[in-house]
Amino acid sequence: MDSELLKYSGCFVCGDQNPIGLKARFFFDGSQAYTDVVADKRFEGYSRIYHGGIISTLLDEVMIKAVLANEVYVVTAEMTVKFLRPVKVGDKLHFRGWVTRQRGRIWLTEGVAEDAEGQAYASATGKYVEASGDLRQALMQSVE
Repeated sequence: MDSELLKYSGCFVCGDQNPIGLKARFFFDGSQAYTDVVADKRFEGYSRIYHGGIISTLLDEVMIKAVLANEVYVVTAEMTVKFLRPVKVGDKLHFRGWVTRQRGRIWLTEGVAEDAEGQAYASATGKYVEASGDLRQALMQSVE
């Protein structure tokens, strides 16, 4: 059975106590982090089109969660998103993220947002830096 990943209850993406947040639940299957989200009208950009910034935010989170599954706390250093086709309000999206490489404090990741048939809406790459010192302590105290 896949395990649910750590979260901070106030997080805009995964927090269940954030009144304006996405409330996405993230899981880990042993190699990839993932979540399923329905494109909510509250987050449309153009009429009936889900905002690309929200897609980017979810890709960032799923890639960070892939690192967090290794019990490593990181912050985003760099991220590139490719938008392949528009997401319509009401579409169900499956986000997946995985680690491609780790060297020292740097973690490289990839992610994808796709439909039920595996057709990609967007893809991403990310570079994350392992937190240390006071920042690491603050991040560790945030998660539940």
